[in-house]
Amino acid sequence: MRGPTRILITVVALALLAPAVPALARHREGPCDLHQLEDEGVRSHMKRIIRCAVERWDVDGGGDKAICIAIAESDLNPEASSAEGAYLGLYQHSAEAWPDRYDAWTRPAWELDEDALSGRSNAIVTIRMVSENGWGAWSGVGDC
Repeated sequence: MRGPTRILITVVALALLAPAVPALARHREGPCDLHQLEDEGVRSHMKRIIRCAVERWDVDGGGDKAICIAIAESDLNPEASSAEGAYLGLYQHSAEAWPDRYDAWTRPAWELDEDALSGRSNAIVTIRMVSENGWGAWSGVGDC
């Protein structure tokens, strides 16, 4: 077999084999797209994301302070919510302020989840805000 017939057979064979290949995790663009490791707990995963963000955008006190504040705010639970739902996520952003903060501190090309309960999104928005403006409302949180 030569030429177009050989190519056609190869394409058909690949098409038939494609469903047998396991789907790979979708890579998202943007910073700190760190997938949770197989034996990794949520808290450890959130620490890695926070450290990644701090490596990219410098904040006063570095990763240790950023993690300390996230522990004080949410115990590193990305889905934490105040009783009335007024504050959300790792850093307990105001639910009312979140959409504007998300728009101001993220980029569409990053493909971040718009939900404040996304640990990655919440961490990146917070660290970018703090890098630019300081810890502000989070200054007195915990013993950080």
